[in-house]
Amino acid sequence: MISPFKFGLPLLFAFDPETAHGLSIAALRSGVPLACPAKPDPRLVVEVAGLRFPNPLGMAAGYDKNGEIPDALLRLGFGFAEVGTVTPLPQSGNPKPRIFRLMSDRGVINRLGFNNQGHEALAQRLAKRQGGGIVGVNIGANKDSTDRIADYEAGVRAFARRASYLTVNISSPNTPGLRALQSREALAELLGRVIAARAETEAATPIFLKIAPDLIDADLDNIAGELLAQKLDGLIVSNTTLSRSGLEDTETARQAGGLSGRPLFLRSTAMLARMRRRLGPDFPVVGVGGIESTETAIEKIRAGADLVQLYTGMIYAGPGLPGDIVSGMSRFAAREGLASIRDIRDSATERWAEARLD
Repeated sequence: MISPFKFGLPLLFAFDPETAHGLSIAALRSGVPLACPAKPDPRLVVEVAGLRFPNPLGMAAGYDKNGEIPDALLRLGFGFAEVGTVTPLPQSGNPKPRIFRLMSDRGVINRLGFNNQGHEALAQRLAKRQGGGIVGVNIGANKDSTDRIADYEAGVRAFARRASYLTVNISSPNTPGLRALQSREALAELLGRVIAARAETEAATPIFLKIAPDLIDADLDNIAGELLAQKLDGLIVSNTTLSRSGLEDTETARQAGGLSGRPLFLRSTAMLARMRRRLGPDFPVVGVGGIESTETAIEKIRAGADLVQLYTGMIYAGPGLPGDIVSGMSRFAAREGLASIRDIRDSATERWAEARLD
């Protein structure tokens, strides 16, 4: 099945990026089939943090900020979907325009600033879900919060019983000061308090941490140490980057914000491998950044990812991308004689961990 939405991509590009995003959400919310998902394949099933994922490909946070279409995303063929980032109180985010396409680089710069409708609106939508499937919730802090860690605690309390897993997002470059929570002392307090908040809910919901790709080795050492000490359930590498290395569209590159898409692949994959090397083979790691094909998804797994996520790639390829990638994974597993896609994990960790970053 060729997605009718594929033919509509040039039309979407005629709109500004934020309007196009809203139109794509509306199209998925309509229920009209937009793509054909891949057939289930037991070789692609992955068990991570006590959850059984039908395949390792997920939709990253940032696309469905308000939990409007998680089930529609699953129907596209994703093995899981992550909604959010959501903050306790609704907030409008940064002034528009705040999303910029880099067409020649197949990238996007955004400075949205956690625009979302808040905990209450998302909780109501999740409570109305009828289907199954794995849906995670990415939680953040309000820009004007006087106690940002308390905002994360509130997110845990609001969604621990509604989400398949929770992601603590401290890596967005668009909320001033947020990335400071990646420092060792602040991270220790943050993780301790969110774990305690989860205990209050009496839920066993896995908690993941999402980090930036712009960290130095000492930062990676500190984060790995805290993740292991606090026995967190998983790590997501990575959010958008502040780097502008190697871009063709040097004019758009001057825009402030985080860069995602193809230009992020090298940096995010190297950081993934470096964290895998620090965390060891048993710690769950999710790879994000620059996935736009079966080959890039497989390379993330080779570098050390148990699961992978995409977002920007679908902006350029359309809603048929997840089905194409998952079908490609099945063909790859058959061709290579794999019993499980997990069999290739870590096969390129050392090579990627030593990759040079400008």
